[in-house]
Amino acid sequence: MAQGATVYNFDVELADGDRGVYESLALRIAQHPSESEEFLIARLLAYLLEYTEGIEFSRGVSDPGEPAIAVRDATGAITTWIDIGMPEAARLHKASKAAARVVVYTHRDPRQFLTQLAGERIHNAEALELYALDRPLVNALVARLDRRMSFSLSVTDRELYLSIGTDNLTGAVVRLTRES
Repeated sequence: MAQGATVYNFDVELADGDRGVYESLALRIAQHPSESEEFLIARLLAYLLEYTEGIEFSRGVSDPGEPAIAVRDATGAITTWIDIGMPEAARLHKASKAAARVVVYTHRDPRQFLTQLAGERIHNAEALELYALDRPLVNALVARLDRRMSFSLSVTDRELYLSIGTDNLTGAVVRLTRES
């Protein structure tokens, strides 16, 4: 019998001063059996960092033709394709043709990711937005992962300040530059 998804509930107070986004969010996120806890946390942080009208978690883990997170317009068309981890150049090439904006948040080794992309042909490569999530922050959240979690996240100058219970965690989101 196939193992089912694990569902997590996150109540988040989001204060993103960089973008002027202030929201109270109640999120239900399904963790696919093949998805690591690090990937799940990276997906959650990417969602919060990109939060806007029309954003949704997609079937990206179980449907490789979909992004992990998508922002769709009123017609259902993808306007922003958001991937997690270290997607291959061919996937980013396809994504750049499907959406006006393509963003990747990696929770893995950013140098390895950039090396993987070096010299690869990617449509509209100069417009790609590549970000590295702070690995100690991701690991600290994984260590506290519970099926129901409440925390607040403040973002200032791409620095993340997360309060969960009595713990305060910080970490940066760093913009990566891709060499052609």
